[in-house]
Amino acid sequence: MTTKRKIGVVTALFVSFAFTTYGQDQSTPIGSSNSNKEFRLSVGPDFGLPIGSNYRSGYNWIFGGSIQADIPIVNNLYAVVNAGYDNAFVKNNNSEAFSNRNLQLIPATAGLKYFFFSDLIYVQGTAGATFLTNHSEAGADKTAGFTYSPQVGVLIKLAPKNYIDAGVYFQQTQSFWNAGGGNISSLGLRIAYSFGL
Repeated sequence: MTTKRKIGVVTALFVSFAFTTYGQDQSTPIGSSNSNKEFRLSVGPDFGLPIGSNYRSGYNWIFGGSIQADIPIVNNLYAVVNAGYDNAFVKNNNSEAFSNRNLQLIPATAGLKYFFFSDLIYVQGTAGATFLTNHSEAGADKTAGFTYSPQVGVLIKLAPKNYIDAGVYFQQTQSFWNAGGGNISSLGLRIAYSFGL
């Protein structure tokens, strides 16, 4: 099975599991441990710094945005589905860059999110695929690579069903180049507006 097929199967399983669980949650009786949990959507900007050999040497910073669904499973555990767009800005006249072009990236991941301290602090882990939309311009051999991303963050309540979701994450994507370059790794910050449905 090719890497792309494996990525597709893993992502599809995560998404199917998340939405099946959410559908079952709707019939949870009032007064049960899950009755006060809510389906949340969040949207906001992502800021990142490239790390690791060539990526750090060839690119200045990363800017983009993402949308995420948080789907209650049980107690403080949520399934999450995340998709976004990131642009890695190339340094001018730098031979360490993978190419002389910005990298235009679309990450799509799914995973789990767990809250501590009365739904305030959380840890999150997701996995899936990142797609390089300008792979021809960047001279890449592949259009997609396996991605995983652990994250820690805080959910700050603004009003009923309105929050700020702020998290710090590490993200690593399999190289798009067969020879050299290495994996694409970054440290990032996501500050999103989240609302309950």
